[in-house]
Amino acid sequence: MEVNTVETPLRIPDSVSPVTIALESPTLGEGWLRTSRTILEEGALERYDGQVTRELAHVTLTVERPSSDDALIAELGDAEWLAWMHENFFVQKDVPELGDAKSYAVRLFNYAGAGLDQIAWVVARLHTDRACRSATVTTFQPLTDTSYIPCVSLLDFWIPDGALELVVYAHSLDFGKKAYGNLVELARVQEHVAHELGVPVGRLLVHAKSAHVYEPEWALMGRLVDVVESVA
Repeated sequence: MEVNTVETPLRIPDSVSPVTIALESPTLGEGWLRTSRTILEEGALERYDGQVTRELAHVTLTVERPSSDDALIAELGDAEWLAWMHENFFVQKDVPELGDAKSYAVRLFNYAGAGLDQIAWVVARLHTDRACRSATVTTFQPLTDTSYIPCVSLLDFWIPDGALELVVYAHSLDFGKKAYGNLVELARVQEHVAHELGVPVGRLLVHAKSAHVYEPEWALMGRLVDVVESVA
């Protein structure tokens, strides 16, 4: 991201609000930046793995028209980070940066290394029953995830109004550096399932227990979120 960073004065509440914060956006990129703005303006000072963050608890982001080819993220996001996240979701391997934990690709397409393609299972389940309310899969592998817990742990697919919606639970998402990559790849998985079922892509809903921005990204994100004003 080649953006001049400017320190932006931001109010920090004394504690994280226990109330669920609902944010809506037409696209992934706008959702990323609107969530980041809300964190910077309303988030409390907290720590994650010893690092200072600004955090909002219980955030739900609803994206009306998710697309893995999001123009705003392509413009403002880091290309290397986007490539890293894409590989994490679609290349089955151990990830060195995560202590050699299994990639999301293993978790989704070869669960626990046992050959179970969870996404194919979702497609088959919804193909058999379009009204199914339990086409739900997890990325958490509790027998081996003793030190690393994947941020995105639950993907729940359904077709409530003729379009495929994806509902996601994450214990935490870093909206300063990583979350836009997660959003793009989640949309890509959603697009794949929708294509296999022959239905349009519906909304993407992401529930994050902890939505945060780390201190090193405060200044940069304070500058980037101003982009929201030009696209709102």
